[in-house]
Amino acid sequence: MRVVCWMGLLGLVLFAGAAQAQPTRQVRIVVPFAAGGSADVLARITAQALSARWGQPVVIDNRLGAGGHIGGENVARSPGDGHTLLLGSIGIHAAYTVYRSLPYNPRDELTPVTILAEFPNVIVVHPSVPAQNLRELVALAQARPGTITFGSAGNATSTHMAGELFMLVTGLRLIHVPYRGSSQALNDVMAGNINMMFENLPTIPPVARDGRVRALAMTSATRSPALPDVPTAAEAGVDGYVATAWFTIAAPSSTPAPLLERLNEDLRAVLSDPALRERFQTLGATPMGTDLPASRAFLASETEKWQRVVSAAGIRLD
Repeated sequence: MRVVCWMGLLGLVLFAGAAQAQPTRQVRIVVPFAAGGSADVLARITAQALSARWGQPVVIDNRLGAGGHIGGENVARSPGDGHTLLLGSIGIHAAYTVYRSLPYNPRDELTPVTILAEFPNVIVVHPSVPAQNLRELVALAQARPGTITFGSAGNATSTHMAGELFMLVTGLRLIHVPYRGSSQALNDVMAGNINMMFENLPTIPPVARDGRVRALAMTSATRSPALPDVPTAAEAGVDGYVATAWFTIAAPSSTPAPLLERLNEDLRAVLSDPALRERFQTLGATPMGTDLPASRAFLASETEKWQRVVSAAGIRLD
């Protein structure tokens, strides 16, 4: 108990003192996915803005594996002093029950600081796939059950869960191929090694424009200005399918409440900056910046949704 109280006091001294209202040393944001993917891009933009606000370096630490839980556990085991944060995701916060056992409990050992951003995925295929639109892809998968492969950033990540929800809604049987990051999966789609992917929007516009992938549909309820000619899944013939991806900035649950409030305040400040918002929106992401109660309510709702998908699809991993 004395150790916990001491670490909490240290965090307050470092962050919340009148003369020291920012970190006194380097801050690390753990990104549990590969460099170059959409999660990594959002984290780096955020880190740059926080570094300018705090006057301290904010570095990205890519820790891949186990659907994001290598990075999640690393942050959960770190001191709650505000100097180690996590870019959280659906897989870490809402779909962790796919694992029969984890060395930590994401629900109890991580806490959201804010919901950072939300954006749709894009259903993309390699140009060799004989489907020019989503209806044709569904027909192809129905004619060839268990032969169409889709890649993801890893088990239980948003790009995996979007595929599971798609199969649940359509009744299709696709083959999931997990990678150690979305950029690796997308590279294999572009190389023709796998057929398709439900990729986060930020990385898709340039590779769709130059023909390395074919974008068939958005997974959101509305079209995206980043790909205005790509229809939603509903417009393309699959009703009832909406699967947005989202990311948090999270901290160890040992972080004292006043320090969480301070971190939330700083993150909301940088997320309200028009220049940062424009950078997010250029990528197709909607910046959020929720307060602490709204962040917790959002996670509770999304956890309920994705755990229903996990249960219905019978997803269990060792």
